[in-house]
Amino acid sequence: MQNQESPIIKVDSRHQSGPFDIIGDVHGCIDELTTLLQQLGYGVRFTGTGNDRRTVTSAPPGRRVLFVGDLVDRGPNSPDVLRLVMDMAAAGHAHTVAGNHDHKFLRWLKGNKVKVSSGLERTIAQLEGEPDAFKARTLEFLNRLPSHAWLDAGRLAIAHAGIKESMLGRTYPRAHEFGLFGDTSGRVGPDGLAERFNWAADYRGDTAIVYGHTPVAEAQWLNNTLCIDTGCVFGGKLTALRWPERQIVSVPALGTYAELRRPFGHPPARPAKPSEC
Repeated sequence: MQNQESPIIKVDSRHQSGPFDIIGDVHGCIDELTTLLQQLGYGVRFTGTGNDRRTVTSAPPGRRVLFVGDLVDRGPNSPDVLRLVMDMAAAGHAHTVAGNHDHKFLRWLKGNKVKVSSGLERTIAQLEGEPDAFKARTLEFLNRLPSHAWLDAGRLAIAHAGIKESMLGRTYPRAHEFGLFGDTSGRVGPDGLAERFNWAADYRGDTAIVYGHTPVAEAQWLNNTLCIDTGCVFGGKLTALRWPERQIVSVPALGTYAELRRPFGHPPARPAKPSEC
């Protein structure tokens, strides 16, 4: 596909208020996503095939869905997840931030050189039967996703991997990178994966941060932050947070679609610098 520059996307959306239903990492798990949405009171129906395939959605009065990213890769049907999310967004029923997997898939769609791994190979294979118009629409949609969203008069923020208080509402490169990947060292750990730290262990902000990226067995609040990636694609659950009610709603995975390369749970906190000890 033709290369396309990424626009600077507004992340300060404090004027947008809830109620919201915030959904964790989907990773192509369309059946679980449809079930969860229906449990939350949304209507979802697929119609047509090929160029005419689309979704018809409805939402409970006043409510919208917020997706924390990683819509694609690893799971059984990333194209239909994208189709559903894009149609919900077009209908005004949903808002999405970018995940690191979405970002890598976007780079592939643009024709950039990327390592086809970590589930991207499944998304590419699933995309083979899709019309060119769908691929072009997907590129345009992903190209306009923010790295985080600051919402509800500053009371709530969503980001894929997390966000520091000082980064809220900011679009500089480090804030964008943190939203996609969280707190990393730039090194590879003993497990062959990128070394991560639990940024939430040090968070003390008034804004509630809801994020994904790191699969956990249960969604539990920590320092006014909540990770809602409960590992659906790895055989866990797909989880939503109803806001402002702070009610957690989950549906079990219907299968194990990908191998978990490290255990469920948060990484360790970043070690203190010697001068801080």
